[in-house]
Amino acid sequence: MTTASDVRELLVQRDWTLGIAESLTGGAVCAEFVSVPGASAVLLGGVVAYATPVKHTLLGVDAGLLEEFGPVHPEVAAQMAGGVRAAVAVDGRAADVGLSTTGIAGPDSPDGQPVGTVHVGVATPDRIVSRAFLFAGDRADVRRHAAAAALGTLLSVLAE
Repeated sequence: MTTASDVRELLVQRDWTLGIAESLTGGAVCAEFVSVPGASAVLLGGVVAYATPVKHTLLGVDAGLLEEFGPVHPEVAAQMAGGVRAAVAVDGRAADVGLSTTGIAGPDSPDGQPVGTVHVGVATPDRIVSRAFLFAGDRADVRRHAAAAALGTLLSVLAE
């Protein structure tokens, strides 16, 4: 079993749906998730909110937060996870769970934070969690690690 298939199984057991919001991973989390047979039973959709303003306009991340701290911040990840639930709503019903990634894949850092800084957000009906990571390697390594960390974080939250 893979992490994505384990996540799918836990979502099916709860009869929960999923929305995914990605920045630095650019769709890699969604791609990994949809590689699992039966992903369509739980995944409503995904949003690649790469540009900072899209995090506000589409996902509802607080503009003041983005202005003060930029897009790579734990609260931004949390708000992205919460916001994607509504962004992928079907017939007025939001996704039960939101998963998000934001970070700096490199090669340069636009705001002085270390390249490899990643924040993952998870929003469930019960709580919102944000976890921070720092990955080494080149741009591809950071993005690959971030996608794996996102699914791993979601799995750990669902398993608690």
